[in-house]
Amino acid sequence: MQTVLANFQIVTPDEILPGTVVLAGGEIEAVDAGTSRLPGAIDGEDDYLIPGLIDVHTDNLERHFAPRPAVAWPSAIGAVLAHDRDIFGAGITTVYDAISFGDYENGGERRAMIEKSIESLDVARAHELLRADHFLHFRCEVSDRGALEIFERHAGHPRLGVVSLMDHTPGQGQWSDLAIYRAFRRKKNGRVWTDAEFDAYIDQRRADREIYATPQRETIRRLASERRIPLASHDDTTLADVDRARDEGVTISEFPTTLAAAEQARAYDMKIVMGGPNVVLGRSHSGNVGAGELASRGLLDALTSDYVPTSLLEAVFVLSAGGMALPQAVATVTATPAAMLGLSDRGRIAPGLRADLLRVRVVAGVPVIRAAWRGGQRLA
Repeated sequence: MQTVLANFQIVTPDEILPGTVVLAGGEIEAVDAGTSRLPGAIDGEDDYLIPGLIDVHTDNLERHFAPRPAVAWPSAIGAVLAHDRDIFGAGITTVYDAISFGDYENGGERRAMIEKSIESLDVARAHELLRADHFLHFRCEVSDRGALEIFERHAGHPRLGVVSLMDHTPGQGQWSDLAIYRAFRRKKNGRVWTDAEFDAYIDQRRADREIYATPQRETIRRLASERRIPLASHDDTTLADVDRARDEGVTISEFPTTLAAAEQARAYDMKIVMGGPNVVLGRSHSGNVGAGELASRGLLDALTSDYVPTSLLEAVFVLSAGGMALPQAVATVTATPAAMLGLSDRGRIAPGLRADLLRVRVVAGVPVIRAAWRGGQRLA
């Protein structure tokens, strides 16, 4: 059975094509220029038709498992389904659910949430309860003593699609400014230290880093490489950070915190990934280099939703309003992440590819999703 989507502004990686798209068997059967009056066709009314979004990093799943500090949601399946509704409602048809291995202070709680997250995603997928296509993104906190053990247990998961090597030890990387780190923790977790307590905490974190970071990073890197899982660095700040990542076989530079790090990543042909919220807000929430600045310098390849699912589509149109051609902006959340992670069956509107599509209209400057298809089936 065919579905005909007529009279759309079809956004391809190279151009915006007024025309019609024909779907059949879960795939795109044809892309034709010009208007159509076929009986039964869905009239696009000149709305945009873009590929379904591909999100390589979202923290949204954890938000549903732990909606408040010290609150663990009792229904794991319920948390997964609520997350899936958020994701698909934001136009994300393929998602890499970021699961953090390492939490320093809440080891038991974090470990339980990791196990429940992975298990519940598997159950929901087996029962065909998910609208988006869910993969896993393991975020490995290399300076946390428990990260390697957890990673080794799950490294063979068939849905594991990307591994990022992280080190959030305060005083470097994303948290080079300790005052910003202290204020962030107070706001996010309600954590209040005396000066002496804070100094002791920082000393302990740095001591852990000295012991665990290098050996765990190397082992995780090796295990991921053996399985041909793409590796991402995280929060690279210095040229030395990027040099190390290159030597480790990293192909993705996620959230470089300085212009110098981004430029070095580009020199090594790494794909540079930034957060959609950074684009929409016009700044980094932790005071680092802005995604907009990197985009203006040709140093932005792909976007993630990070901590706000709806930011992904909105960021596309913010980039376009700032001077980036719309096809190029759309590619940062479709074609580029697909190629980056080896998804050759999606990410573009072309015959033979999966019919993951969004109908989008801009209303008062904001992109609004009017319909969404995954595998040719309209689910929103």
